[in-house]
Amino acid sequence: MVLEILTPEKKLYSGDVYGVQLPGIEGLFEVLDKHAPMVSALGKGNLKILKTKTQFENFTIQSGFVEVLNNKTTVLIEGAVEA
Repeated sequence: MVLEILTPEKKLYSGDVYGVQLPGIEGLFEVLDKHAPMVSALGKGNLKILKTKTQFENFTIQSGFVEVLNNKTTVLIEGAVEA
């Protein structure tokens, strides 16, 4: 799955990943390879990039949105800090 994380200032991340855990406004959820198409609002919280099943990277994010389409996940956020 291809993941792109974008802020108004820059592209924070772009690459192939195993999956991503996101802070939805109703709670955490996970997007993995070949996920069904969707659009969701994000709340403030922890975003975890699952590079492999055992290797990951964390960011604390502000609110935003996520779009999943054609095995590509695009995350648009106000801001992020590497955790």
